[in-house]
Amino acid sequence: MNKQTTQAISEGTSAYGLRVAIIVSRFNEPVTSRLLQGAEECLQKYGGSKNNCPVYFCPGAFELPQVANALASRKSLDAIICLGAVIRGETPHFEYVSSEAARGIQDVALKHAIPVVFGVLTTNDEAQALERAGGKLGNKGWDAALAAIEMASLFKKLKRKAKRPSG
Repeated sequence: MNKQTTQAISEGTSAYGLRVAIIVSRFNEPVTSRLLQGAEECLQKYGGSKNNCPVYFCPGAFELPQVANALASRKSLDAIICLGAVIRGETPHFEYVSSEAARGIQDVALKHAIPVVFGVLTTNDEAQALERAGGKLGNKGWDAALAAIEMASLFKKLKRKAKRPSG
């Protein structure tokens, strides 16, 4: 068990009742399918329901923010997890895709005031990506789901505090 998971358990983190969408890039599917598995396992471990955690697939990491924006516009979710893998190649394509995916995902989070978690691996090669998708370095899909649970819980807490009458 890693430090982040131990801390989450000690703080009573729960996905029970949370509506969390997962968006997965199909590009680099051997990696992204493992990220999805880690995210789903985390959500279930913390009490999430498959009925409340729909999965959507898109072509690549560049398209993740577009789907996240469409889902966030519905105003029916507590969090969105974006999973992808951008692996460096011989051209500058890597830099454009990874930076625009990161920027776009953050823009959606800020525009809609909903946690939108960046679970996109940016690695030099496929071996590094696989190590972060269930290998020696853990599963960043799990980590992204845990971040989504924590952020959704925090946002709910902040909303409750904002609704309390002052004085």
